Amino acid sequence: FIPAFIRMTGPAVSASLVGGTEDVTVSLALLQDKEGLLPTPACGALTNETGDWSLTVTPSVSALDVTVRLKRGLQGCSANETDPFSEPPCVVQTLLVSASHNSSCLAHLLIRVEIYANSSLARNASENVTVIPNQVYQPLGPCPCNLTAGACDVRCCCDQECSSDLTGLFREACFTGVFGGDVNPLFDQLCSAPGAPEAPGWFPFLCVQSPLANSPFLGYFYHGSVSSRPQASAEVYLHTDLRDFSDFGYKQGDPIMTVDKAYFTIPQVSLAGQCLQNAPVAFLQNFDVQCATRLEVSQERDGIINAKIKNGVLGGIVTPRVIYEEATDPDKFITRTETLLSNGSAPRNVNVEEHYIFRWNNNTISEISVKIIRVAINAHQKGITTQRFTVKFLSYNSGDEKEFSGNPGYQLGKPVRALNANRVNNVTTLHLWQSAGRGLCTSATFKPILFGENALSGCLLEVGTSENCTQLRENAVELLDSLIQATHVAMRGNSNYNDPSDGWVEIIRADAPDTDTGADPLVSVNGICTDIPARLNVRILSSDAGAVEGITQQEILGIETRLSLVNWQFQCGLTCEDKADLFPVSASVQFIKIPAQLPRPPTRFQINFTEYDCNRNEVCWPQLLYPVTRYYQGEPYSQCVAKGLLLVSFFMLAVFLSSPWARTCQVIS
Repeated sequence: FIPAFIRMTGPAVSASLVGGTEDVTVSLALLQDKEGLLPTPACGALTNETGDWSLTVTPSVSALDVTVRLKRGLQGCSANETDPFSEPPCVVQTLLVSASHNSSCLAHLLIRVEIYANSSLARNASENVTVIPNQVYQPLGPCPCNLTAGACDVRCCCDQECSSDLTGLFREACFTGVFGGDVNPLFDQLCSAPGAPEAPGWFPFLCVQSPLANSPFLGYFYHGSVSSRPQASAEVYLHTDLRDFSDFGYKQGDPIMTVDKAYFTIPQVSLAGQCLQNAPVAFLQNFDVQCATRLEVSQERDGIINAKIKNGVLGGIVTPRVIYEEATDPDKFITRTETLLSNGSAPRNVNVEEHYIFRWNNNTISEISVKIIRVAINAHQKGITTQRFTVKFLSYNSGDEKEFSGNPGYQLGKPVRALNANRVNNVTTLHLWQSAGRGLCTSATFKPILFGENALSGCLLEVGTSENCTQLRENAVELLDSLIQATHVAMRGNSNYNDPSDGWVEIIRADAPDTDTGADPLVSVNGICTDIPARLNVRILSSDAGAVEGITQQEILGIETRLSLVNWQFQCGLTCEDKADLFPVSASVQFIKIPAQLPRPPTRFQINFTEYDCNRNEVCWPQLLYPVTRYYQGEPYSQCVAKGLLLVSFFMLAVFLSSPWARTCQVIS
């Protein structure tokens, strides 16, 4: 039975018997509780003690609808009209509905009857639910400031739980407006609404005559969807409906599909900064992410070799070509290593870097190359590993040529192109540090400076007790210069590396310290080294240089590097042991966008009369004749002027034919 227990407060209740309903007998019995205990339910025929109750069984689709009704009325019950529930109930009984097949009990329905004298006999108890009005037609709740259930909310005069004495304490300070209970206020545009003190004089001429039922607040807190019940499982599915259109070719942004009609996934970082292990890979969208994972939960991704990916043609399959490499420095990827639980366990592999290269041709995938760098660790080793995942889409006919960062202008997120005119092997970009492990500069790798993205990175430089200030200064300058080894940067994203005159801007190096003077003592006063380069500031000027097919093209106008100097002291505690100290160095990149042309300065009229400024006010008087101005692009300017003159002629004709003008002509004549 659904439900299996019903508390009955009316003359009838209903339930459904589901399952095998063929040759099922349904019976009704009245249970007599002895000392508060009910007897064991048993199946039997209808007893004589159920003369006040009737049982109706109605077959339906794969179920039986069972209805129990009270046959007699409640005329013998005394009622108190003021408080219907102050007296004990008029009818208190316990009913048992049983379903049996060949004297074998199948199910039981227990009904507890508690009917009061003032209970309505015109309503089914199973339908005794609270009627909630459709929120589409309700602007708000009846009392939004009623926030506490079962208690009086201070200053909430519409709270029904506040007595008159409590309401009198704050009656003069009640909440006003919608929050205070005025859930259907008059909106400002109504003609019946009182005018605000700051309302203009022409407001009554532009008011709206509308009934209160047509309120702009209707549906303001209603979005039309139904919230589903939260799932008990901790798994989060990104897509419940997989739409596979890969057999007809991929489009940019489409998820890459496998032959099992599933997404090809690679761990990625969400907008909230979390690492999603099963994030779909989008066609023609590159990314380079890092995920910090605990070693005890990190698993080797060995399913890449057997992956079969749809190439975008009906029936076409491409299999990734995987190359494995062993990491030379595991400490570079694993930090906070804890004591091993068991030294006798067999080692296991953990992928620390995965690099994917997709070769695409038109809207298909022709080749997939994967390079996996892994480390061997103990099976019970604990710690934090930093995993890196990169995806790059390259054209099928592209070779080892340098990749463009835009055509012609830079694209946001693409590397800033650079070259060194003084070397044969030119560098291709500017770099920042990408720290790993303990954050030392010796173990840090490089990452490119991306166009339009401000960034800050740093690392720790080890300084020994035997080093002097001059040597520290030289090491710091050399370390910071390793980030900017170029002499020029490209103005555009497609500047030619072989032609230095094809849009290359020289890097301006400001305030470069001179480390060859030799005038610095071995150790300065109190062990303090002065003017030590600690930070490299890179400022890049960019601007809009036009548009190609409606897409704004950006270019670099100039770049400057500047070193920030600090005073630093070696920290050695009470005794200076042969232990290295750490000197922090950092680098920052700032993109400064300058306008292509200076904005027009505001006129004296715009400065003094701000109420006529169209950008600050809802009413824009300068656009009163907007159709006849040059800003209107809907029709040719000549047609706008002709229509404007026609309207002026109609206005003049109406003035001449008006009554005041006619009377003036009669007086003159």
